[in-house]
Amino acid sequence: MPSETSATTDVLRRLHGIHERLRDLQGRLDRGPRVSQAHETNLERLQAQLADVQAKAKELRLKTDERQLHLKSGEANVERRRQQLREAKDNREYQALVDQINADQMANSVLEDEILECMEKLDQLMAKVKLAEQALAKAREDAGKNSEQWEAGAPAIRADIQGLEAAMKQVEGDLPADFRDLYCRLIRAKGGDALAAIHGEFCGGCNQHVPLNMVNGVMLGKPLCCKSCGRLLYIQEDYVPGD
Repeated sequence: MPSETSATTDVLRRLHGIHERLRDLQGRLDRGPRVSQAHETNLERLQAQLADVQAKAKELRLKTDERQLHLKSGEANVERRRQQLREAKDNREYQALVDQINADQMANSVLEDEILECMEKLDQLMAKVKLAEQALAKAREDAGKNSEQWEAGAPAIRADIQGLEAAMKQVEGDLPADFRDLYCRLIRAKGGDALAAIHGEFCGGCNQHVPLNMVNGVMLGKPLCCKSCGRLLYIQEDYVPGD
């Protein structure tokens, strides 16, 4: 491979490596806000779950309190009618009061069963409230740690990106004119996917076959693109024909 061709190939390799590192760094930089948004979405979901179970617990507590008031009123009615029973003037009045007391006691018994059932359900709901509170607290802690880690690491990533972008501009200046225009068009269109090494007789970008005459053309220093994916081709450093 002529020295001029070898130098151009080396420039393309270096540029491809820079673009790949830039893509990785940019991905890491972009991942921070995406992960933060995922944490926020999760927090909103957990907050809604906690609010829902708290609302159910509050509703059941009010329902239980209402039944306890009714039970207290019913017990007072029984006690009042027992007093009336002692003052009954005849058997007819006496029996009517006995029947009413029995009915009130039955109603009170039903209320007691309902109150016990409500209290059991309330205990279950309060356990769910506690679990929901714990899950929300853990999610807030995780979100805070993620935010701190990203904020601590982001400046270094941005600095690395700036350094690579400066190095890329310097290396781009070493491209021959017949490559530079094509390279610039492809970078604008494909970004970091504008370049691909030839592996054997296959494009390293799309893994499609590269005709032998094109491989030879690239080896001779011609600016050629993969017919399948449109990437600018270059020969990898350890290239072995046919591998």
